[in-house]
Parts: sequence; C-alpha cells; structure tokens
Amino acid sequence: MNIGITSTIPIEVVYAAGHTPCDLNNLFITDPDPNHFIRLAEEAGFPQTTCAWIKGIYGTLSDTLTKKGVDTIIIVSGGDCSNSIALGEILRDDGKLVIPFSYPLEPNIAEMEQAISRLADELGAQAEKITSCKQQLDPIRSRLAKLDRLTWQENLVTGEENQLYLVNSSDFNGNPELFSSELEIFLNDLQNRQPLKKKIRLGLAGVPPILSDLYKTLDNLDAAVVFNEVPRQFALPWAPECTLAEQYSRYTYPYQVELRLLDIEQACSQRQLDGIIHYTQTFCFRQIEDILFKRKLAIPTLTLEADQPGPIDGRTLTRIETFIEMLQ
Repeated sequence: MNIGITSTIPIEVVYAAGHTPCDLNNLFITDPDPNHFIRLAEEAGFPQTTCAWIKGIYGTLSDTLTKKGVDTIIIVSGGDCSNSIALGEILRDDGKLVIPFSYPLEPNIAEMEQAISRLADELGAQAEKITSCKQQLDPIRSRLAKLDRLTWQENLVTGEENQLYLVNSSDFNGNPELFSSELEIFLNDLQNRQPLKKKIRLGLAGVPPILSDLYKTLDNLDAAVVFNEVPRQFALPWAPECTLAEQYSRYTYPYQVELRLLDIEQACSQRQLDGIIHYTQTFCFRQIEDILFKRKLAIPTLTLEADQPGPIDGRTLTRIETFIEMLQ
C-alpha cells in the first residue's frame, strides 16, 4: 500500500510494515504543472492565503491522474505546522485514512521512542523488522553524507544536485534499492568531474524553495550553494551512529529554531560560507522565525519569499544580484 507523508517521518517504520512511503511534497513540486494542483485546492475551497505546499498536497491527492492510489496519509501533527492538522481534517472528511505523527516538543529520546512505537502499532510494524529496515537504509544515508561532503569540501556536486538527492531521501522515491543504485552511479561518475570554481559560497536555509530556477540563477552569478540546510536534515546523515529514536531526535526541523541556528552556524564555519539565503514560504509561520535569523547569524543573510511555484520574478532577481555583488 502507498502511504502519503506530508513531512519527514520515521519511514523505517513504514517500510517495516510492508508499505511504500510517498512524499506528497515531491509528488506535487516535480509535476510539469504544479500550479494545477493549487487551482484544484482553491476550487475545493482552500483560501488563497493558504500555503502553496498545503494546497499542492491537497490538489495532488484529489487529482485522479496523479494520486497513485494514496488513500492513507501520515500527517505530522506536531513539529510541522497547524495547516497540516487542518489538512488532515479535510482529508479525513474526504474519506482518507489519516494517521497522526507528532514529534516531542523538545528533543527527547524516550518520548521519541514512544512516538515511534505508536506509529509502529498503528501500521502493524514489528520491532525487529524496523531495526532491519534501519540497517538497510543507514548505508544509503552514509552515501548521502559523502555526497554532501563532496559538495562543500571537493566542489564536485552542484547545489541543485545536492538538494535533489537529499530531498528525495525523505522517502527514497519509494524504492530504496533503486535509489541506492542511482546514487552509487552518480557518485562514481563524479570521479571524472573537475572541481567547480565559484567565487561565492552560499548556504540555503529554510524549506526547499518553490522557485524553479533559483539554483540556476545563482550559478549564473558565479555563486555556489554548498549547504542546503533542511534537505541535509531530511537525509539524517548521522543515522548510522544512532539508534532510531536518537536519529530523529537529532533532526532539527521539528524543534525550536535555536537548534537550527546552531546547525547553520556550524556549517558557516566548517564550509566557509560567504552568505546565507533564508528562503521563507509565503503564509508560513516560519516567516516569523526570520527575525531570529537576522538577530543571531553573524554572516550576511538575504531573506527570499515566494508564494507560487515558478521562476524568479524581476524584483527578487534584483535583490539576489545586489546581495551577490555585496558579497563579492
């Protein structure tokens, strides 16, 4: 059975139960016409002032051509956003089976163990099978950590390639074996590459941007993204050295922003970043957190905001160009 997910969850439990996780965010944004799903959601009554990701997920599930038989959805009801909770209520009324998963309010291994246990009971996953699935996924996460290192240390991987592989680790495209094989081929092909030479080294913080040409634009401005904050968190590169509960307790995205800022500050130093672009999604509560980014980060920071999927508009392009010129 395909099980839709709205954010990163312990997918080891889903695989252990014999199901296939499907990250609905990826299904939405990789469609040739993602705005089609937004229109479907608005036709169903979603306000225009609702986050595009929420509308996109709903539209993807309601479109008979793309929903891929996803009738069960795991909603992150704690550690994501209140919009997800409301989305779950709508989907439940639409006849979907909605399973909530809640991260603890603060990183706590014992509470995380309880949350994972509740999800396992809901899906019928046995503990030994979960352990086995973790052991199968850990080597893939190790290779993703290598890909990330080759991005910032060896300059062999573009920011867009880095983001693509790390984001897709949220569900391993529903097929960990195939994902692992494709990743291994990609890593092997890097042996024939020459290091990229860009003047400016950037970090991209915040949720994956809905702007379709951001990486290409930065590349044209002689800037390289060598740190994708949230996609790296999705990949959980520290997993092989942790228990499952520890693994998801170290995942910063569901918790207070101070933990994310510590992670970003470490990356700024280790990866020798010249600046940070903080992407915020229009109508998302995380826009408020940008205040703390500006207060706490010592590195030059540019905040970008977007609403709908699509290319960068003229005003945003001017702001990016000015930021890069200032860093140069």
